[in-house]
Amino acid sequence: MNKRQFFGTDGIRGTVGVSPITPDFVLRLGHAVGHVLRQAHMGTAKPVVVIGKDTRISGYMLESALESGFNSAGVDVILLGPLPTPGVAYLTRALRTDLGVVISASHNAYPDNGIKFFSSQGTKLDDAWELAVEDALAEQPQWASSAEIGRAKRLDDAAGRYLEFCKSTFDSNLSLKGMKIVVDAAHGAAYQVAPKVFHELGAEVISIGCSPDGVNINEGVGATHPEALIEAVKAHGAHYGVALDGDADRLQMVDSSGRLFNGDELVYLLALDRIKCREKIEGVVGTLMTNMAIELGLKRLGIELIRANVGDRYVLEALSSKGWRLGGESSGHILALDKHSTGDGLISALQVLQAVNRLQKTMTEALADVTLFPQVMLNVKVVAGSADWKTNQKLQKLIADAEAELGDTGRVLIRASGTEPVVRVMVEAQDATQVKALAEKLAAAL
Repeated sequence: MNKRQFFGTDGIRGTVGVSPITPDFVLRLGHAVGHVLRQAHMGTAKPVVVIGKDTRISGYMLESALESGFNSAGVDVILLGPLPTPGVAYLTRALRTDLGVVISASHNAYPDNGIKFFSSQGTKLDDAWELAVEDALAEQPQWASSAEIGRAKRLDDAAGRYLEFCKSTFDSNLSLKGMKIVVDAAHGAAYQVAPKVFHELGAEVISIGCSPDGVNINEGVGATHPEALIEAVKAHGAHYGVALDGDADRLQMVDSSGRLFNGDELVYLLALDRIKCREKIEGVVGTLMTNMAIELGLKRLGIELIRANVGDRYVLEALSSKGWRLGGESSGHILALDKHSTGDGLISALQVLQAVNRLQKTMTEALADVTLFPQVMLNVKVVAGSADWKTNQKLQKLIADAEAELGDTGRVLIRASGTEPVVRVMVEAQDATQVKALAEKLAAAL
């Protein structure tokens, strides 16, 4: 098979009760993945997988189905319970298991859920592995005999192990004493771990979004709804606010004034800190959406920025191919590969707080030389059966004219959405009026 039927850009995701997020399919998926593991497994012992989840009510059902699927293929299972996605990646590696599995739909609302996987090294798996699973799903199940079926057990201290790992990434010569920090876990997977991490490093912690009930994940809180964090920081007179999404791999931060900092700015701050501490940084990986002001700011620091496609897996692929360590997306997925094998909202927040501590500056002061360019994004619906926008000569002429007008002061990006039937038109430049006019003109041509 050379075409995906079930896997998207980040595992398999959808609405619970609608194919493929149904218990019968998820059981088949666990069995198919187990079959692939058994084929690749060298040695006499059974393969072992760890399974973590966020706080959605559907997680119980899908966890049971996955457990049965793996066991029926002769694979042992370790259940971690509610744990951030990067925590599952860490324990996959730390426990020397063969695969990590996360039941989560990240920043989506509770009716959705999904399944994603990590390699034994705690990294995203490649296309070839996913296609092998797709092939196995098309085959008849090969049920293990009674003597060969896998076993399942629960790891009671999973959250504690991950908490200690997060703390180990923070400079042992520093602490968060004297800092008041609002922590918003989006009623998601980090609801227990996140407040404890900052508290045990010395901060006074005010928790919001840390009371999950199975259906309130990402509801009005978290990285996708930072208004709650901004309000709480101001109300409590906090120094900083930290907002995670449902599975805690995404980060947004707020300072004492209530100013929100996105992933682009946080990546720049981490690069600046490393440069000031005389650490070598060959380059940084952003995405097609990374603000041009960040690119110019990094250039002034002598750091090259390259752009990957939108999606943290593509940022990771680019970092791996270059042998670089730092990258991220404006949405708040940040990768610091010298600290973890995958994007981790908690560890990224600790790295930012470590940076302002070492620089002896607030976030606003550290970013004084970087002002994000105005950026306008317009979504244009694509009519089924219409001509390909890439062959639209009028549009291509307008794009060329816009790029000539902007020169080195801005850029134009037009791309098809990977999740919706729309074409995204983005224009970015220093002049907000010019940006708006050009974006509307290009969208009209579509």
